[in-house]
This record gives sequence, C-alpha cells and structure tokens, in this order.
Amino acid sequence: MSNLNYTFRFKEQHNLLLVPAVIAFLERNEVPVNSHENEVTLPEHHVPEVVNFFEDHLELEHIVFKTEQTDWSPLSNLSGFLEMGWIDEIILQERVECHFQPIVRSDGALFGYELLARFTDSEGNPIFPNEAFAAAKSRGRLYALDRMCRMAAVRHAARLDRVKAFINFIPTSIYSPEFCLRSTMQLASKLNVDPQQLVFEVVETEQVDDVQHLKNILTYYKEKGFMYALDDVGEGFSTLELLKGIEPHYMKLDRQFVTDVHADANKQRVANAFLQQARKIGTIPLAEGIETKEEYDWLKNAGYVLFQGYYIGRPQAEPASQDALNF
Repeated sequence: MSNLNYTFRFKEQHNLLLVPAVIAFLERNEVPVNSHENEVTLPEHHVPEVVNFFEDHLELEHIVFKTEQTDWSPLSNLSGFLEMGWIDEIILQERVECHFQPIVRSDGALFGYELLARFTDSEGNPIFPNEAFAAAKSRGRLYALDRMCRMAAVRHAARLDRVKAFINFIPTSIYSPEFCLRSTMQLASKLNVDPQQLVFEVVETEQVDDVQHLKNILTYYKEKGFMYALDDVGEGFSTLELLKGIEPHYMKLDRQFVTDVHADANKQRVANAFLQQARKIGTIPLAEGIETKEEYDWLKNAGYVLFQGYYIGRPQAEPASQDALNF
C-alpha cells in the first residue's frame, strides 16, 4: 500500500493554454507536482483543492485522470473515486475477520469450511464484502485487499484440525504467482498448516479472460502442494477450453443452478451436465448455495459429493462442530 498520486491530462485548446496557470497555482500553494507536456501529477490529499481550481478556470469535460493502479477516467468520475478512499484504511488497519461456513460430505460428515472475509468500519459496523471489493477494484487496491484476505484466511485455517479450508482468491489481482503468493506460502509454513489442508478457490470464474495466467497460478499452487477449486461453474462457462490442463481438485456448481433445482428441469439438466464433466476430468463436484432439504436431497441423489449452504450451516465466527450442523 502506498499513498496515491493522481495524474491529470488536459485536452482541447482552452485547457492546454492554461496548463502553465495550473502549474503556477500548484507551486504557489506548495503542492508537490510533476508536470510533463499536458499532464500534471500530485498527491491525493491535494486533489480536492486543485479540482476547485479546475472548476473555476478549465473545461472539465476535457480533463481525464488516473492513478498508478488505474486507467484513465473522465473527471466526472473523480468524486466517486475519492469517496472510496475508506478501503485504504480497511487494508492498512487489516480490519478483516473470517467466518467459517461448513462443507459436508454426502454421508453428512464434516469435510471442511469455506473461510469468508468479513470487514468492519472504524466504529465496528459491518461492511458488505461486495462493497469492499468494489471499492478496492475502483481504486486499484484489489491486490492489496485480496492478499490481506488470503493471509487472514490462512491464520484462521491454522485453528482447524484435519479438515479442509477453502480460501478465496481473485486471479486477476495476481500479476506473478512467484512473487504475489510467496507471503501466503511462508505464513502457512510458519503456522505449520499442512498444504493439503488448504484449497485455494478461484472466484469470478466466469470472468477469467487470461486462461494461461490462471493456469500459471494454479500450477504454482500445485507445485507447492496445495489444492485448488473453481467457483461458480455453470452452463455459461467455457468448460472444455478453460478446464483443459487445469484439472481442479474441486468444482463448485453455480448457486443459480442449485436454487429450486428439484423443481426446475433446466437446472437439473445443467446440474447433471456439470456432474458428468466433473467425473470426466476427475474432479470432486461440490454444490453450494443449498437452502432447502429438497435441493439437498435432489443433488445428493444425483450423485454430488460435497454440499454447502444455509441448509447445511451459516457462516459463523467460530467453526461449527459436527453436532451443531443444521440438517
């Protein structure tokens, strides 16, 4: 994590003619600035006062901005970008805990837990995970947030005894597995966590564009002795192309095909096709998002091996024992 610098690029003749005035304003107010042709770069905490100057003197529709971690955006997006700054504090203060959601086998025995990140603001109020990850993505902090969550999950996994710990990660946040994942591996070793206990779970499976990059990450995990899973797999997924050479240890059926599967012929078709594909490549099928006994019974009878969802058990701050499971 580092303090963000913003670069502003000016377009159109009126704005370009006033670039020297912008630089003079910044220097007069002792704002540290770097300038190059039609661009100026300055620290984030000076941005609001500088934008006030822009509003009085420049044509705002012809100004774009970016940070070191983001692409160019119109100036109209700046206020929303600045408002997401709270995510930096979350990361710097590591305000994250993990909740344990149980995963069971078809015989009802506890198989493991998915470790789900939970965030809080400075007053201890909960922040929804989708809000946190959206804010991190918008500010170019996705790698930092994803790393923080992975490290927290490994620490929580050290509390478990002989059961699997499913740990989410976002492949697009990892630019080099050898460098980005080194600290995760070192922490697992320091805490004496058996690599075979950890299952690194690819989230946003449907959004994977660079298949080779994903393969490189999973190959790295495999070489280090860890297992991995693909999340949210369904009929819109280019199964044959993406699974070729990846061979995940586990695949999770997208929850949209689990909900009311017992009463929906189309969802049953997808669930059966998923099951056949899993058997073909030798991976273990897991149905997640199960909320009713009817869904659980249908999937169990169809041949699914592992199960997860509110019907089994909700995420909790402490791992539920076998006796505490809901079903």
